Amino acid sequence: MPPHDLRRPFKRAAISDQQRRRELSLQRQAQNRLDAQHQARCLAQTILSLQNDSAEPEPEFEFVPQPEEQAQDFDVRQAARLRGSEARRWFAKQLMLPEWMIDVPDRLNTDWYVCARPAGKRCFVVSSNGTTVSRLRNGSMLHRFPSALPNGSRTNNSSRSGQSYCILDCIFHEPDQTYYVIDMVCWAGMSLYECTAEFRFFWLNSKLVESGACNDPSPYHRYRFRTILIYDCDQEGLKAAYTGSMPYMKDGLLFYNKHAHYQSGNTPLVLVWKDENCSQYVLDTDSKGQVPEQQQLVLELLDDGRLATSDDPPVIFGCLDRDFIQKTGLEAGNLLRFAINEGGLYFADGKLERADLHYLGKPNRSRAFADSYSKVMFQYTARHSPLRIEHLFASISSLNEQENAISDTDMVG
Repeated sequence: MPPHDLRRPFKRAAISDQQRRRELSLQRQAQNRLDAQHQARCLAQTILSLQNDSAEPEPEFEFVPQPEEQAQDFDVRQAARLRGSEARRWFAKQLMLPEWMIDVPDRLNTDWYVCARPAGKRCFVVSSNGTTVSRLRNGSMLHRFPSALPNGSRTNNSSRSGQSYCILDCIFHEPDQTYYVIDMVCWAGMSLYECTAEFRFFWLNSKLVESGACNDPSPYHRYRFRTILIYDCDQEGLKAAYTGSMPYMKDGLLFYNKHAHYQSGNTPLVLVWKDENCSQYVLDTDSKGQVPEQQQLVLELLDDGRLATSDDPPVIFGCLDRDFIQKTGLEAGNLLRFAINEGGLYFADGKLERADLHYLGKPNRSRAFADSYSKVMFQYTARHSPLRIEHLFASISSLNEQENAISDTDMVG
């Protein structure tokens, strides 16, 4: 097969409908009118009060509900009492989780931002009632500490109401003990769920510095917070994010659609991409930290024996025989680990038709969800036909050439 012509935009053979789902996500968020303020309030309450699996009790915090919250459903009143896998599953749904970049998005050079993702622990940070709490994606507590965030310590709590809270989407970078803020969900009680990424990043960069959260640690501000550099995804921006020096260890690149709202769960409007030059871990490793010879994936067992990804709707990778399920004592809802055999994955008309899988057992209990389809496909293509940084640069160049050609045509006309 001849090498790909890097002068043209990179288009791999159809293996997903990621572009179509990006367009649908933008349409849905334009039609969505959920109570964003209520959603942020509920999340803050749960992060503060969610029970740990450890036996050590946590102090209780006063969180005054609004009148409309008194009769709310599961998310409001019961999530804080969940334990174990139920708590992990609920909490993991609250973060906005990027899909893996399978193909190059349309209008990458005009409609997208790019940044270098810090390596570390993804978490929510909430400040309220004079304290600050960070929780990992599985719901377990990372730190409880005073901070300079709104209502984040006793020293900056006196002039604020009980509803003045803050929710930040962060990555905790252990080498320098710093929270790198990759998104802002709520600031001083104002929800940003339905704000575009363009506005959220502007608000984040202005408000975080004003608060003093970026100052050096002190007894009243235990950890430093820092923003990350966000670039327009043109040639210069992509190069800066990919090759530029950062104060943290990189773990790939993040791409944000400028019009995307903060959407809980998997979203095709935020993408992650990696190669060996910007991430230490491109291919998944096993429990020993080694890259297995065969790609592994985690799927969820459904009631009818089908094996599904974490997507909504899920992608089905196969089905287990009922006798095998009974023999092994598996139950619906179990997460199961498989290896992809030599038969690999087979596609027809851009859709997965069959997968040659070998059952390995159950994954670590800390897992909350099955793998997403985009992660499985990124890992699969990384082993066979990776999407390279040259393809991203070539697509941007091609888009620029098309725009210039259209501009020249308009001028002639």
